[in-house]
Amino acid sequence: MTATVDPTTPTAPPDAPSDPRPSRSVWAQLRPLVLRLHFLAGVFVAPFLLVVSLTGLAYVFSPQLSDLVHGGQLLVADGPRTATVPLDDQVAAAVAAEPAGTLASLTVPVDPERTTAVVFDVPGLADDVQRTVYVDPWTGEVRGALDTWFGYPPLQATLDNLHRHLLLGEPGRLYSETAASWLPVLVLGGLALWVGRHRARRRELVVPPVGARPGRARIRGWHATTAVWMTVGLAFLSVTGLTWSTFAGERFQAVVTSLQGRSPALEAEPVAVRDGVPVISYDDAVARAREAGLVDRLAVTVPAEPGGVVTVSEDADTWPVQRDSVALDPYTGEVTERLDWAAGFPFLAKLTSIGILAHMGLLWGLPNQLALAALAVGLLCVLFWGYRMAWLRRPARALAPRGVFRGLSQPVGFAVVLVTVAAGWLMPVFGVSLVAFLLVDALLGRRAARGSVSRTG
Repeated sequence: MTATVDPTTPTAPPDAPSDPRPSRSVWAQLRPLVLRLHFLAGVFVAPFLLVVSLTGLAYVFSPQLSDLVHGGQLLVADGPRTATVPLDDQVAAAVAAEPAGTLASLTVPVDPERTTAVVFDVPGLADDVQRTVYVDPWTGEVRGALDTWFGYPPLQATLDNLHRHLLLGEPGRLYSETAASWLPVLVLGGLALWVGRHRARRRELVVPPVGARPGRARIRGWHATTAVWMTVGLAFLSVTGLTWSTFAGERFQAVVTSLQGRSPALEAEPVAVRDGVPVISYDDAVARAREAGLVDRLAVTVPAEPGGVVTVSEDADTWPVQRDSVALDPYTGEVTERLDWAAGFPFLAKLTSIGILAHMGLLWGLPNQLALAALAVGLLCVLFWGYRMAWLRRPARALAPRGVFRGLSQPVGFAVVLVTVAAGWLMPVFGVSLVAFLLVDALLGRRAARGSVSRTG
């Protein structure tokens, strides 16, 4: 039987789509990609973040732990205190205790409970490691000696290196840089997903689902809400951590240098040698620095050659930051050069220094340490809830399907590629690991597709 066509019925051109789809919003296109990336980062990078959180939690209280372990060297002895022993006598006692070393510097504490640290360069020690002799300023007695790394006693140095590179040296720094590079991707991606899901219910963005029924929905609520509260803190830790990383740190320093934001230093030009004229004493150097306005803990650097100037620098770690320094004529004690924190440091240099001190838990003392500890514990909880959700939502492809790039329009896809390339340049470890993740994900997707075709065939 042949069908008849009513000539009055309009017909569409043969090449016109029968069910045209309206163009999707940018977020509708990006959401599957953000979800997939958040899932991949959570699965593969979360172990790195777990280690970073645990080692950071140990390191943040390393000053107190060092006092417990090395208190015999770092703290003065109990007893009557009338007047401190002259610094020259303290240095002489340290030199007698370490005759094979070359005197490098000494640190004069402000805290009356702290010993004076006299630092020596000793042959046979590892790079950046020195021998520090600790002298009781009240008695002149040598309390002991420790091998220190940039002034850190052994326990604090070990916890610092454990956090930065797992005691594996430079190769181990890739783990911490991977974690720091991916952390903002995880945080910002999760924040976008949560805001997109609850933009009509703003209260659920910041209030955890206390009364919700047990299950995946409640876990997701705690996971997301806790991360939302920690967004600023986690982003801060990531950025400040990347400033001294291996690859991203180089990019950061290049940008800072181009903006003239690097920390300045004293030029410390030597003066003419005066034969037969004695150099100033350590007490004179400290007194001249105090007269010049240096008030905090002082680090005095000894000139290595005749005519070399004596430098005295504030070595404060707490707020308000004091990092003034002066160069002194070794024969007269006159100030030949001065560098002030307030006027001599560029804004970016100040911002970097303050950020690093806050990252280390030093800037505001115990409150700073407690805030970092709360961030570490909160991140551990977020990671646990994330893995718990992934376990409850098996298989993973139901949560974050593959092939999300095919759903992007050309302009959005171009913008995604552009942002990814820029982030990969700024954070090379992120760029390389992202490419590796995408390649592995594509291979797994192709294998799964082949398996599905073979089963249906």
